Amino acid sequence: MQKTYAEIYRAWKDDHTRHWAEAARAIDWFTPPDAIFDERQGVYGRWFPDATGNTCHNCVDRHIAAGRGDQVALIYDSPVTGRKAIYSYDDLLSNVSAMAAVLLDHGVEKGDRVILYMPMIPEAVFAMLACARIGAIHSVVFGGFAASELATRIDDSSAKLVVSASCGVEPNRVVAYKPLLDAAIALARHKPARCLVLQRPELTAELDPARDVDLGPALAAARGRTVPCADLAATDPLYILYTSGTTGQPKGVIRDNGGHMVALAWTMRALYGVEPGEVYWAASDIGWVVGHSYIVYAPLLNGSTTVLYEGKPVGTPDAGAFWRVVEEYRVSVLFTAPTAFRAIRKEDPEGVLVKRYDLSSLRALFLAGERADPDTVRWAEAVLGVPVIDHWWQTETGWAIVGNPLGLDRLPVKHGSPTVPMPGYELHVLDDAGHAVAPGTLGNIAIKLPLPPGCLPTFWNADARFREACLSEFPGYYKTADAGYVDEDGYVFIMSRTDDIINVAGHRLSTGAMEEICASHRDVAECAVIGVTDALKGQIPVGFLVLKSGVSRESSEVEQEVVAMVRERIGPVAAFKTAICVKRLPKTRSGKILRGTMQKIADGQDWTMPATIDDPVILDEIAEALSERRIC
Repeated sequence: MQKTYAEIYRAWKDDHTRHWAEAARAIDWFTPPDAIFDERQGVYGRWFPDATGNTCHNCVDRHIAAGRGDQVALIYDSPVTGRKAIYSYDDLLSNVSAMAAVLLDHGVEKGDRVILYMPMIPEAVFAMLACARIGAIHSVVFGGFAASELATRIDDSSAKLVVSASCGVEPNRVVAYKPLLDAAIALARHKPARCLVLQRPELTAELDPARDVDLGPALAAARGRTVPCADLAATDPLYILYTSGTTGQPKGVIRDNGGHMVALAWTMRALYGVEPGEVYWAASDIGWVVGHSYIVYAPLLNGSTTVLYEGKPVGTPDAGAFWRVVEEYRVSVLFTAPTAFRAIRKEDPEGVLVKRYDLSSLRALFLAGERADPDTVRWAEAVLGVPVIDHWWQTETGWAIVGNPLGLDRLPVKHGSPTVPMPGYELHVLDDAGHAVAPGTLGNIAIKLPLPPGCLPTFWNADARFREACLSEFPGYYKTADAGYVDEDGYVFIMSRTDDIINVAGHRLSTGAMEEICASHRDVAECAVIGVTDALKGQIPVGFLVLKSGVSRESSEVEQEVVAMVRERIGPVAAFKTAICVKRLPKTRSGKILRGTMQKIADGQDWTMPATIDDPVILDEIAEALSERRIC
């Protein structure tokens, strides 16, 4: 008889290692684990420290060995180019082996870092799995990301090689990647030895014969070659994923091979309720952790079929794009960000387009990446007629901290809550002094150590920084930097960030990073950037600029230049479109800028005059400036 969530969570709390030892049996190990957890290794301990295996083997080869090579593994659908492709597990192995052979031919070895600067095309998935196959460590960077941001990632990872494409294709434009890549390498202190560039029909890039390789012919020449899976320690890194918006020191989240496989394989059945052979679609991007975990690795570990979609929820061609994909490929479970559904709802508020498609295959919709507001959840429930399940996790964890386990015994939904902690996570809500608070009381959400398998063991080459940023404030806990509360029933409510990270359409972006750029403008004396609630994107950044004395230029010119600077250095993903020149910023007597109060004014929330404010009149000036721009 299948156990309930409550039984499984209780059993995990009683014996952490037994739970994960049982989950590890779903993985095909080269050397099975004897030790499950060693608290003496790493920053807070390591999972499966004596085991060896290979992620690519578990994603591809073992399904073929089990006689399922002709099952569909990957569906590629690109409404922006009109191209579609279906790859069986046999096809996947052939393409991954060819990509691995090309990497080896160009000197990539176990432990080397490979930057993938790619659009949402099959070759990006092949490259990720090829790195996993030979033991190279991949780091995916959003295709089209700003050159300066790409440069910091090249430097921090000391990437030996970059795999890229000539361009990305958007609904109304083609984005040239190669000039951005060239500019990034020019900026970077570390110079990759080679760049493998896939030429796309929409735009051909000019290649540097001394460094660049045309990837298409190289892959064609490597067809049919056999590349064995490297025997890797479970603790060896699989990938580095840099969190969005870092303009200073990059923060490279590491994912290991063993714990990652165990955790993701467990979630596909227990959390998402997906069986091998079913079609699972994470409508995300491989540049996000969602794309790593649930476009590429988890569905393939589970022996399911995954969808790679090069398009948008609206505009490719309309707000029925998602429903067309669900119908055409008989998708069982869809996972996307609330932003996507807000965009669909804006274009099709009555759900008229939903009725044009056969969605009988769809069992559930999962939402994550930002807070799923109750109105959006209720709308999705009404138009789809299936469970809509919010769940909460982070780049650092790699899988859900809090969720509603569809594969076990789906719990009652409370709108506004992602439901309950998953086995592996013991959540505590703490005050700023580290003391537990009562149910219903807002506080810092922290996870008792050790973190479960699949979570980051540390930052890339930055153990001390990891300890300082995540473990030092609340000893014995991982600090999520999210604020919220737990109600009397144990349901978790995530309310806001506790630091300067805002969530723009699922992208975690640092307002501090944006402030650095604003402050670098020659006419700006000081600045503040806050996240303002936006009906479509969740939050958008708004910058406040105080100009230097004696600046005679029109403030609108400076505002436009600052916006352009942020978009150039961080990229359009920042959605930074509004900068406002003000006479001064509201501060405490000690000089701290009152960003929280400014944000409440912008969001139209109730606020009280801070007792420590230096000059109360300034807040009135801020409110007037926001009103003039129709922000509050």
